[in-house]
Amino acid sequence: MNHSLSKAALLALSIMPFTALASHWTYEGEGAPEHWGTLSEEYKTCQTGMNQSPVNIDHTVNAHLSPLATHYVDGPVTLINNGHTIQAGLKSTTADTVTIDGQPFTLQQFHFHAPSENTVHGKHYAMEMHLVHKDAKRAITVVAVMFDKGAANSELEKLWATMPEKAAQDVKITTQMDLNALLPKEKSYWRFSGSLTTPPCSEGVTWIVLKHPLTLSAAQLEKFSHTMHHDNSRPAQPLNGRVVVE
Repeated sequence: MNHSLSKAALLALSIMPFTALASHWTYEGEGAPEHWGTLSEEYKTCQTGMNQSPVNIDHTVNAHLSPLATHYVDGPVTLINNGHTIQAGLKSTTADTVTIDGQPFTLQQFHFHAPSENTVHGKHYAMEMHLVHKDAKRAITVVAVMFDKGAANSELEKLWATMPEKAAQDVKITTQMDLNALLPKEKSYWRFSGSLTTPPCSEGVTWIVLKHPLTLSAAQLEKFSHTMHHDNSRPAQPLNGRVVVE
């Protein structure tokens, strides 16, 4: 897998809340996903890339994957509405990690999409959370957690209570959160090679999609959707021969 990422991709990862507002990509109209590749030279991979995300998980190969080892100790301290999503920032970018193939990846931020971006047998979940990690060589791994509509999510409510309603607005999170409570207890997963799901759509990203969804209430989903004013999901992209393993 190619772990090298462009300068634009690393910039998007590290300072997404501030750069996203200046860009002219959107989820609707002339800046919608089908046009991303033509909006800027830096975004051309959105159109020409052969390993794009999200994907529809349908046919899989059993690869006897090692269990996902998560080590989350610090909760988020900031929440920003960047106009494209609600994104949480961490107090430290060294404390929270996952281990993939024996390699530690450190959590940089996490954010939300509704409906889900990845689909399973063509089905969208109500919402999807992306926990974005980076290793010492700046390779990126995204751990995705799905949410079905159902019982209210008490840990999510701690974030939603301070959700900034306007774009470019950020707030401090004062309530102590347990990030582990935003992961299912059973951590079996699908894995594939893909890309960032927003411009510049850089490839070489490892995707870990957890199989077991959590729930959020209809009111919690409505609050997110009302704040975003529109769906914020890129459609599933062709696999182009890629294999999803489990």
